[in-house]
Amino acid sequence: MLNHEETRFQNGLAKLAEVDGQAGEKVIAALQDIAPDFARLLVSFAFGDIYSRPGLDLKSREIGVVAALTALGNAKPQLKVHIHAALNVGCSREQIIETIMMMSVYAGFPAALNGLFAAQEVFAETEHEAHCRPAPPPAPCSMPA
Repeated sequence: MLNHEETRFQNGLAKLAEVDGQAGEKVIAALQDIAPDFARLLVSFAFGDIYSRPGLDLKSREIGVVAALTALGNAKPQLKVHIHAALNVGCSREQIIETIMMMSVYAGFPAALNGLFAAQEVFAETEHEAHCRPAPPPAPCSMPA
């Protein structure tokens, strides 16, 4: 039987995979050499506790995170991860762009510009990834007997 902390961590890993996919795994892996305890705290608290709460769906959560990271103005790597996550949970490019543009009112044009350029990079990356994926295998042919 898992203890409370291990349950939070396992729930967090599952939620992280649901939200961020491989991008989240890369962040956690990158922390292993420098601060593995921080990686565990991040997964347990942010994803095991906060992201797992009722009341907001994942699209709403990611829109909020994109807005907050844009407003910070100095969190481009994290913003890019969460733009990927927003796309992953079903947000449209238009919703992401509109969210970032809204931040020009509250955080200023420089922060919004930085956010828009981060989104542009993510959109280009996702288009490139889509073009690089192998085509699905053809459907099997059924031969009449």
